Amino acid sequence: MEFDFILLFLDTIFLQEDGGFFGFMENARGGLGSDDPMIKGIVPALFAVSGFGIMLNFFNAAVRRKMVDQVKLKRIMKETRAWQKERMAAMRSKDQEKTDQLNKKSSYMNKMSMEMMQMNMRPMMITFVPLILIFYLVLPFLFSYTVALSPVSLNVIPGDFFQLTCTAEQALDVEHVCKEENALYLWAWYFLSSIAFSGIIMKLTKTTMGV
Repeated sequence: MEFDFILLFLDTIFLQEDGGFFGFMENARGGLGSDDPMIKGIVPALFAVSGFGIMLNFFNAAVRRKMVDQVKLKRIMKETRAWQKERMAAMRSKDQEKTDQLNKKSSYMNKMSMEMMQMNMRPMMITFVPLILIFYLVLPFLFSYTVALSPVSLNVIPGDFFQLTCTAEQALDVEHVCKEENALYLWAWYFLSSIAFSGIIMKLTKTTMGV
């Protein structure tokens, strides 16, 4: 799992709070955006928001290449995955002797996994700052609260904890930022765009980081 997007996921929770995380939203409008955005229209907004996501991914990749030993990281990843695969195969075949033998390496493999996690965390501490600045200082003034219309609801998580699209009840509320059911929130499109291009950019820049 990509650590930057774990934090991105967590940060979107704050984006849905009244007033925003830093208080930039003045009332309980329920989203990130502007009533009078600088960039108007669905098509320009879609491409512009995606552009921000792509730029952030390239920035993340550049920081990783500078701060992380890619050769060592890939070696650790290969070693830990091979051990996990071999251990799982031994457990499925009920080969207790082989399982016990592999379990003796658990402490070493846990150490390697921790080192891999630390290698991922170091660049994340730098890239997280631009992510926050873009979220709260740029996007709200350039775009409206919703930037696209989804054919179906994307609120797959039950409850109001993590909503990507507007509900029918929100669309009927004249005080809410949602004007249409299944309209996609600005921050949601930014979140989805960043994830969509992440894998491609990491492969192009050879900075794939998995745990």
